[in-house]
This record gives sequence, structure tokens and C-alpha cells, in this order.
Amino acid sequence: MKCPYCGDVVNKVIDSRLTTNSLSIRRRRKCLKCSRRFTTYERIESVPFMVIKKDGRREPFKREKLLSGLIRSFEKRPVSTADIENLVEETEKEVKEKFYDEVSSEKIGEIVMRSLRKMDDIAYVRFASVYRQFTDVDDFLKEVKQFSHTKRRRK
Repeated sequence: MKCPYCGDVVNKVIDSRLTTNSLSIRRRRKCLKCSRRFTTYERIESVPFMVIKKDGRREPFKREKLLSGLIRSFEKRPVSTADIENLVEETEKEVKEKFYDEVSSEKIGEIVMRSLRKMDDIAYVRFASVYRQFTDVDDFLKEVKQFSHTKRRRK
């Protein structure tokens, strides 16, 4: 495993543990050259799971793409990176359990938004603004109004 800081390939595993859903192993490593620590994840390699985009194109599911979108949604919010990683893992698990070999991007978005709604209001609205492709402030305000209305009904 190449060190992301200095590029050296000599490092050692200092801690290993299963992730919360037991789908991967989280490993903490220490580079023996620069002494910096970094985290890697080990997952079972499987047949590519395809995502059907809104325009009909198909592309392989990329957890990194989902993770980067969620990181942007949670920017400056009091949510840990581990919680975001768990959200990605739970989403990936649910998608692969419910759908055999392909799923629409809309379904993935709905699954993510359902989880975000419970985790953080601001991240939910940020994600929704990209996912639902708001074109103006009115679209944004409608989503916020609908979100706050359904949130009040649950209490």
C-alpha cells in the first residue's frame, strides 16, 4: 500500500477492525519512512453494480462519488467522517440488497435523502438542491417548506 503523503510502499498495519456493517475492514497504517498514519478499507471485490443515470446512460456504481457528494453536503456540519462513511456503506448495502445488478440514480438519491433527513437538516437540503437540480430560489424554498412541514408532523 503506497503512503498518500510520501509515496513509499513500506508501511505496517497498526490496527484492524470491521466496519459497523461488517462489509469491510478498516485498517490504520503507519508509513515506516515518514511515520505518518493513514486509513485504508478492504472490501470484497464483486461484479460492477450499474447505475442508470437520468439521461439513460449506465455507469458503474462509485462509492467514492457518493462519498464526495455527501462530504460536500456535510461541510462545516457537526458530523464525523466516520458517520458519513457509515452512511455511504449503509446506502451501498441497501441498494445492493434491494436491486440485483443495476439501480437508477433517482433510487439511490431517495435512499440517501431518507437517511440525511434523520441525520442533519442542513445536509439534507444541500443534498436535495443538487439531487433535485433546483433551478431557482423558489424550488429551494418549496423543498425547505415541505421538509419543515413533514418534520413538524412527525413531532
